[in-house]
Amino acid sequence: MSTGFFNVPEAINEIIYSYAPGSPERDALKKELSEMRSQQVDVAMIIDGKEVRTENKVAIRPPHDHKHILGYYHRGDASHVKLAIDAALKAKKSWAELPWEHRASVFLKAANLLAGKFRFKMNAATMLGQSKNPFQAEIDSAAELVDFYRFNVDFMRQVYSQQPISDYDSWNRVEQRPLEGFIFALTPFNFTSIAGNLPTAPAMMGNTVVWKVSNTQVYSARIIMELLMEAGLPDGVINLVFVSGPVAGDVIFSHPDFAGIHYTGSTEVFQNIWKTIGNNIHMFKSYPRIVGETGGKDFIMVHNSADIDQVVTAIVRGAFEYQGQKCSAVSRTYIPKSMWNELQIKLKKMIAEVKMGPVEDFRNFFNAVIDENSFDKLKMFIDNAKSDKEAEVIIGGNCDKSNGYFIEPTVILAKKPDYITMREELFGPVLSIYVYEDDKFEETLDILDKTSIYALTGAIFSRNRYIIDMASRKLENAAGNFYINDKPTGAVVGQQPFGGARGSGTNDKAGSLINLLRWVSPRTIKENFDAPSDFRYPFQAEE
Repeated sequence: MSTGFFNVPEAINEIIYSYAPGSPERDALKKELSEMRSQQVDVAMIIDGKEVRTENKVAIRPPHDHKHILGYYHRGDASHVKLAIDAALKAKKSWAELPWEHRASVFLKAANLLAGKFRFKMNAATMLGQSKNPFQAEIDSAAELVDFYRFNVDFMRQVYSQQPISDYDSWNRVEQRPLEGFIFALTPFNFTSIAGNLPTAPAMMGNTVVWKVSNTQVYSARIIMELLMEAGLPDGVINLVFVSGPVAGDVIFSHPDFAGIHYTGSTEVFQNIWKTIGNNIHMFKSYPRIVGETGGKDFIMVHNSADIDQVVTAIVRGAFEYQGQKCSAVSRTYIPKSMWNELQIKLKKMIAEVKMGPVEDFRNFFNAVIDENSFDKLKMFIDNAKSDKEAEVIIGGNCDKSNGYFIEPTVILAKKPDYITMREELFGPVLSIYVYEDDKFEETLDILDKTSIYALTGAIFSRNRYIIDMASRKLENAAGNFYINDKPTGAVVGQQPFGGARGSGTNDKAGSLINLLRWVSPRTIKENFDAPSDFRYPFQAEE
């Protein structure tokens, strides 16, 4: 067969449509939303390229209109997890041996299809199934997922091109092998792009995958599989199952061919997974790769030199876009006392202009939280703050789940910096603010750094470069993605590789070469052109 070293198409971030009134994309998306709402889909698992159905059908409902049924998905059990593993292992040899340029072609074609033919279908599914407004869906399920596929192909090329030096007597080279076994991808509800990246990043590097999605993201996950299959992904490379986490874990984490997990979700679940893998380590052929992005208690630290209007905008967008259901969403903010009165007035005014309602009405900035469990948890924290002497609900706080799981953008004023909502991840539209004395800025930086177990994203707002430098150094380990005079959300593939440390995960940076390196196992090869024929060395010769 002929071979060659190949360049790939230049990776450029996908354009983001505006969906402004009168735009063709607005009309196309509204048409797709209407069509998808008018029909009920039957969503099967995909194992070895085949649709798999069960007698256990579960309704899919929009979070903002939970009386409406979009369709049903087929819930599986342990037997389906075993089938998915078998399919992944069966497909592994052929997929791993396929030249990398052909693997690249599958995902480059998927990116092309998603940027065009699949764009509005994917966005509409994300809007309806996960209650995202059109812009949040566009930057997630269209633009970011296209970016993941295109940039990861280029990162793959870079990984394969990294080679050691050689001399004239020998040739050193490195092969990047896929891991020995199968990969488990466990994905969350909040970003369709994450759900589309976690199984495909390992697959791109020659691995085969068992993919378990969140129950509340099934509706758009089916579109991802349709996209990949149309792009030419061979049967068994990625196997999509709808089972509970414990059911999947019992089978996967005791299988000798388990080679790694690609995870985004809660810190508690990830820690339990890590513990289980550790307890079962003697069962596996090799040490599994554990890659996870987990929780966050993301912050904005404001210095009294900051621009108040910029801070207010960053708070509203950072805390309340997609109802605060982003790993990177601002959930605690530190405000100097001298700025508080003016900032509070402007913050209340801006939040009062936020429209809340269903995603089908494009005037709405704000939609529903994902499900009843999330609603009840958030309402409990809000109600507790209303009655707590150590806190005060100063904005919002109203909750209604009669038709959809709606919680107003809520701001809690914490009377002490370690109040519970300043520490714990809530994952919803609840922001906590602590007002500090201006002359205690450095002390407050130390408090911020020690208050939470997390270290995902954070921001400093200041117009004083010395202050920016100080905060950047003091908060060095407080955030894996650190922002200066910007909200700490919206990381762009290829621009801000994403991930955090401490209780926020392994910091393996989705959207970068770093992540792809986790899914290969290098083999170093040395070929000697002038092999010695005598064991003796020159130093042994007689004087």
